[in-house]
Amino acid sequence: MIRVVIADDQAIVRAGFTVIVEAAGDIEVVGEAKDGFEAVEISQRLRPDVVCMDIRMPGRDGIEATRQLTADPAGAIPVLVVTTFDLDDYVFGALEAGAAGFLLKGSNEETLVAAIRSVAAGEGTLDQLLTRRVLAEFAERRPSPEARRDDLSALLTGRELEILVLLCEGLSNVEIAERLFIEPSTVKYHLAGLLGKIGARDRLQAVVWAFQHGVVTP
Repeated sequence: MIRVVIADDQAIVRAGFTVIVEAAGDIEVVGEAKDGFEAVEISQRLRPDVVCMDIRMPGRDGIEATRQLTADPAGAIPVLVVTTFDLDDYVFGALEAGAAGFLLKGSNEETLVAAIRSVAAGEGTLDQLLTRRVLAEFAERRPSPEARRDDLSALLTGRELEILVLLCEGLSNVEIAERLFIEPSTVKYHLAGLLGKIGARDRLQAVVWAFQHGVVTP
């Protein structure tokens, strides 16, 4: 059973999320929080598999709460940011704070459930509508020194580079496997290798790294 904490300042949103995710059968909402302070306190106490975090909340916002949870000395707690805001500094702040996933509130029920499962599995997730728009903007605002292609080839294998590029299109492991005519388990193996090489915790952070280092361009 995937244990989830929902953090949102609107009670009706928390209630709606609870109904949706618990209907999936393999997800249990173990706690609710109305602001960032509660989100951190409840999550550190209950140690859920995923925290569904709104960005704009009174008091401590979702960005600061995310930063605290992903840097928890007792072990990072995965955060799935679920918000109505898709192109503002709150989004970029959440990425920098270490969010493992990002989803728009307008997404359908199946997408929300799939995102929670993905984050709980350590894969992370990013709404495909946001992939290039948000991360391209993120890379432009927070650029890193652009790496030359030969430098990247020295760091990553050809297959790892292929997988990283496809991650930037928002593809899942299964979709990447179909595109490259390999097994999903092989994708998972190469993904683990490239995450270790670039120092990324999950696929979302890997995509941020790719945009910042010129693997893909806006």
